[in-house]
Amino acid sequence: MWIRSTMTYRASFAMTVLGSLLVTGLDFVGIMLMFSQVDALGGYTLPEVAFLYGLSATSFGLADLLLGSMDRLGRRVRDGTLDTLLVRPVPVLAQVAADRFALRRVGRIAQGALVLGWALASVGIDWTAGRLLLMPVTLVSGAGIFAAVFVAGAAFQFVAQDASEVQNAFTYGGTTLLQYPPTVFGQELVRSVTFVLPLAFVNWLPASYLLGRPYPLDLPGWVAFTPPLAALACCALAGLAWRAGLRSYRSTGS
Repeated sequence: MWIRSTMTYRASFAMTVLGSLLVTGLDFVGIMLMFSQVDALGGYTLPEVAFLYGLSATSFGLADLLLGSMDRLGRRVRDGTLDTLLVRPVPVLAQVAADRFALRRVGRIAQGALVLGWALASVGIDWTAGRLLLMPVTLVSGAGIFAAVFVAGAAFQFVAQDASEVQNAFTYGGTTLLQYPPTVFGQELVRSVTFVLPLAFVNWLPASYLLGRPYPLDLPGWVAFTPPLAALACCALAGLAWRAGLRSYRSTGS
């Protein structure tokens, strides 16, 4: 329904997609301005940072397109309108994800994919069958990890009711963090996004293998191939959190 509504005004849709692409592109413009003053950032060149940026932005864009509406859940919990979703013969998670579905978010995906394409043409990766296969696996796994964060953040809103900004700190904040190499951050932060909230599996670890860079925290080389496992584990835990949050919902009492 929301897609049909959006496509009713095609010129408006095209302009909003273009605007989304340009606005999100300002993040990378900032990185380019930074590299106009330095040759490397944490030992990484501009094409290598662009590679990290492209992986993170594209994966996040896919998750944001599918589940970006989850931050509206807190409002529904607060005013009791979630009750209308509970009586429909459709999973509540699917309904919340489709609530005011914003197709314009494809602009973010396109922007990330453009940067990733430029980076792939510039970094000079020695492609093998394993590296070629790792690229789409990394993008899908990264989208799964971000999707799990979206769902877990929505589950937290059953308790906090108005915690969309807390959720955004881990979703939008997480993708911004991953756009920069791990070498510019403290070891404690790198450990936390590797072993606690495994965002490092979105791009840092597979990119270390693809770019021939040392692994963060001196991890073994095989961890570059574990993003699918990390995504499955995150989705399973997020699913449990969602079910627990949904069971705890008691409406407004009105």
